[in-house]
Amino acid sequence: MMRKIIFLVVIGLIISATSVMADGSGKEKAAIASAEKWLTIVDRGNYLESWKQSSEYFKQAVTPEQWEQALKGVRGPLGKLISRKVKSAAYTTSLPGAPDGQYVVIQFNTSFENKKSSAETVTPMIDKDGRWRVSGYYIK
Repeated sequence: MMRKIIFLVVIGLIISATSVMADGSGKEKAAIASAEKWLTIVDRGNYLESWKQSSEYFKQAVTPEQWEQALKGVRGPLGKLISRKVKSAAYTTSLPGAPDGQYVVIQFNTSFENKKSSAETVTPMIDKDGRWRVSGYYIK
C-alpha cells in the first residue's frame, strides 16, 4: 500500500514532462547536481536523511516512515550501485497532479549489483527556499 502511495505521487510528477523550455539548460545542470547529491544519500541507505533533504511538497505527500519502508523494499534488494548515467533531463513548469513550479525530470540509466539495467527517474523542483530539492523518485 505504501509503495502505491509513493509511486502515485511520483508517477504524477513523471508521466508528462513534455513542456521543455529553452532556458532550461542551466536549470537542468543545477537540478541534476541536486539529484545526484540526493541519490548519493539514498545509495548509502540513509533513507530518512533522503526524506529530510526532499522538497516540502514531497514531505507533505509521504511520511518519513512510509518513505523509509518503501525504499527498504525497493532499493534494498538491488544491492550496491555499480553505475549511473544521465539519460535525459527536461525542464518544465507543469506536471500532472503537482502544483505549477519549476521542475526538471531526470532519467538515469543505472546498474546495481543485483540488477544490471535499471531506469531511475528523479524529479527535483525549486523549493520554497529557492533550492533544487527532489520531489519525486521512481525506479524500474
